[in-house]
Amino acid sequence: MIRLTGVHKYFGDLHVLKGIDLVVKEGEKLTIIGPSGSGKSTLIRCINGLEEPTEGAVEINGETLCHKSRTRIVRNFCAMVFQQFNLYPHMTVLQNVTLAPVKLQKKSLSEAREIAYEYLGLVGLRNKADAYPSMLSGGQQQRIAIARALATKQKILLFDEPTSSLDPEMVQEVLDVMMKLSGEEAITMVVVTHEMGFARQVADRIVFLDEGAILEEGEPEAFFNRPRNERTVAFLSKILR
Repeated sequence: MIRLTGVHKYFGDLHVLKGIDLVVKEGEKLTIIGPSGSGKSTLIRCINGLEEPTEGAVEINGETLCHKSRTRIVRNFCAMVFQQFNLYPHMTVLQNVTLAPVKLQKKSLSEAREIAYEYLGLVGLRNKADAYPSMLSGGQQQRIAIARALATKQKILLFDEPTSSLDPEMVQEVLDVMMKLSGEEAITMVVVTHEMGFARQVADRIVFLDEGAILEEGEPEAFFNRPRNERTVAFLSKILR
């Protein structure tokens, strides 16, 4: 579903991604972990077309993202949940969730509302449809952001550290929704996260990124219990204390 081949990304003289080769199968649940500044967010933004690789190629469902095609391809296949919720503050929850289906996918307002209520129910916030973002907690806003992504009914869901800006007590409510989504075989999920418990429980495969390069990847049981790379061992020993 997703293929990165020889992806490099520079910001001026800063070499952020260094030859990334990665394949994500349809329906796979992939988590990307690593220290801050390792290039995780840049990697997922390249998948979503928000950043263009300096070298190399990104393919979605067999089509290569380029300047002319990336908007069309991403709109057809990808939805993203960001660190900051990025909800429109002047719109109600329902208006936020129906916006993309109506404006981008040309669905009728009644159809978009039906879809929105379905996914607001899934994240447990159907009763907040008429509320504004400022009236919600951070955890609720992030769950609305997930419902908004789901309402586009895309095959690929991308999460860029969706719990990093939340208070600890709000983290679990967002993780619970993501764990529920992980059971959907039709959805391909790529999740950048610092939540090791989530990665261990939900991921089919874990990728460890450090200094812009993939140092190790594997299934959770082997990755956490028998890491091979010394840098992976050092990272896990600190983060799993």
